[in-house]
Amino acid sequence: MDDAASIDGDTTRPLSQAELDALTDQLIDKLKTVFDPEIPVDIYELGLVYKVDVSDDKDVAIDMTLTAPGCPVAGDMPGWVEQAVMEIPGVRSCKVDLVFDPPWDPSRMSDEAKLQLNMF
Repeated sequence: MDDAASIDGDTTRPLSQAELDALTDQLIDKLKTVFDPEIPVDIYELGLVYKVDVSDDKDVAIDMTLTAPGCPVAGDMPGWVEQAVMEIPGVRSCKVDLVFDPPWDPSRMSDEAKLQLNMF
């Protein structure tokens, strides 16, 4: 018996490292298209994305946060992220969960984001 998952007779083969690397690059590219409307920097460079999991079936699960729990786009941003990820060919589903532990702080930003915001 092989290690592939079987659901209703369908077998799923594990993603190869090359496939996972390519999908990771696509995910980063798409995450960089979503911006916090209050800060002119994308959510990836801001460090708002905490975790991205990809199953062999190309189901994507993302844990992300906001710059502040009371952010006015808290209800909208997960949908924006989901829409962006679903534009990647072959992605079957995307689930985005907002988490607030650990709380976001500016140390999570990339150097690129800090440069954009003159924070050096």
